[in-house]
Amino acid sequence: MKVTPLDLRQQRFNTVMRGYDRGEVTAFLNEVADDYENALREADRLRQEVAKLEAVLAEHRGQERNLRNTLLTAQKMADEVKDQATVEAERVIKEAESRADLIVQKSQGRIEDMQREIEGMRAKRREVEEGVEALVKTLQGTISFIKEQDARARDEKVLLLHRPKQAEAASPSTSAMPPAEERISSQG
Repeated sequence: MKVTPLDLRQQRFNTVMRGYDRGEVTAFLNEVADDYENALREADRLRQEVAKLEAVLAEHRGQERNLRNTLLTAQKMADEVKDQATVEAERVIKEAESRADLIVQKSQGRIEDMQREIEGMRAKRREVEEGVEALVKTLQGTISFIKEQDARARDEKVLLLHRPKQAEAASPSTSAMPPAEERISSQG
């Protein structure tokens, strides 16, 4: 049986001989009833506070779940972003390597073209040098030939100059011809 403060206040005892002092018992019951009532109010207040705290706790647990879910989602997103960044970085690196390879290939091609041009220019230089050398030899040969011709012509002139004098001395009838010196000077 559950006793309430009101039950304590309304409780009446039978009188017996040699029993307890009624005033004291009533005062005591009233005091116990007040304490009991305060205890019940306190218990009720504590129950309400516990209910409120449980509601707050439930709310906090819900928020904690939400935070955990948010953190998990953020972690997943961070992992995805990291993975995407890694994939993108690998793609960029591969693209850069491809471009570098292409640039190296083009550069090597240009180097080979330049080397071919240089070899072609060297070959042309050799041809020009050979042509100049041939021209020099030809000119030297021509100069030598001209010198020989000049020397022969001088020798012939000298011979011609000497022969007519010998011929004049041998035959005086050829006086109608001009002297050899005059003929040479008119030819030269």
